Order: sequence, then C-alpha cells, then structure tokens
Amino acid sequence: MTLLGRLLHHRRAGETHTAWNLPNFQGPEQLTLTSRDFGDGDTMPLKHCAKQIDGDDLSPHLAWTPLPPGTAQLLLVVEDIDVPIPRPAVHCLALIDPATGHLEPGALSARQPGPGVRILRSTIGRGYHGPAPIKGHGPHRYVFELFALSAVVDSASGTTPADRARPRALLSTVTAPVLGRGRLTGVYER
Repeated sequence: MTLLGRLLHHRRAGETHTAWNLPNFQGPEQLTLTSRDFGDGDTMPLKHCAKQIDGDDLSPHLAWTPLPPGTAQLLLVVEDIDVPIPRPAVHCLALIDPATGHLEPGALSARQPGPGVRILRSTIGRGYHGPAPIKGHGPHRYVFELFALSAVVDSASGTTPADRARPRALLSTVTAPVLGRGRLTGVYER
C-alpha cells in the first residue's frame, strides 16, 4: 500500500467540492467549532481513527459557540479532502437538534447516536467513520463542518427521505438559509 500511496501522492480531492464551498451552504462564519480531543490543524488521536488501522472509530467530542437566533437544525458534515478521488469522501453526515449544545465522544455512532443526533448516510455507510488514509499518501485533512440551518431538513429533492439520500444528493438540495457556520480540521497520516 505504501507504493500506491506514493503513486497517488499528488491526487487529492481538495476543497472545491466540500459542503463548505457549495453555494447553498454559504453564510456567516460566526460559529467556532472545537474539540477537547484535538485542536484545529492538529493530529487526530488513534482512538478516532478507523478500526482497520487499529483505531476505535470513536467520533470525537465536539462543541460550538452559541447558535444564531432562529436556528432550527444543525447539519454536521465530516469530509476527507485529501482522498485521491474527484470529490471529498463524506465520513459522517448528521442532523443535530440545536438544543443539544455539544457532542460527547461516540455521539455519532450509527448504532447508538447521542441525544438529539440523527445519523444520515455517508460515502462509507452510516455513522462516524474515522480516518484510514492510504499508507504513504501523506497527511489527510478531515474537515468537521457545522451549519446552523433556518429550517429542518426532511428530504432530498422532496421525494427521498433524508435518511435514505446519498450524501451529495442531500447536500445539493438543502435550501434552508445558513444562519452561521464553523469548521474544525483534524489531520491523520499513515
């Protein structure tokens, strides 16, 4: 795998197609998203990485500053922007009740989500999927993006329930204005 990583070293999805850069997710950057498990731009601890690389697939603690008035729902998107495919891989997609306030470690589990958390489909499956970058590919950035929405997300395109929609389809159909947004980046390399 190390050879494959080196061969793909310069192939990265980049930020262009992240949720953060989609036209329908533009809004004031007034939320500060933090974790007591790692700082912005810091290496993520192994416990938050995928089981296939001896991690625990445990979603990290996440906290945010007060939400803007009128926030009906939060949307959390976790993307690997350094994966060697055309678009970032969505590692987790979740809707969160604004009254939640923060997420404890493991709150993004597909089997037992935390209070106020509704897990949606991701590129990989359901729930949080921790980092497992290709060996030798270099550092991968995992961007945790939190959006305060003015309306509840129920479906993608009005026909597919949000729980069944593919992540990119859901992201492209969110029309609720973004009242505030914030992001946190964790890094992992093998």
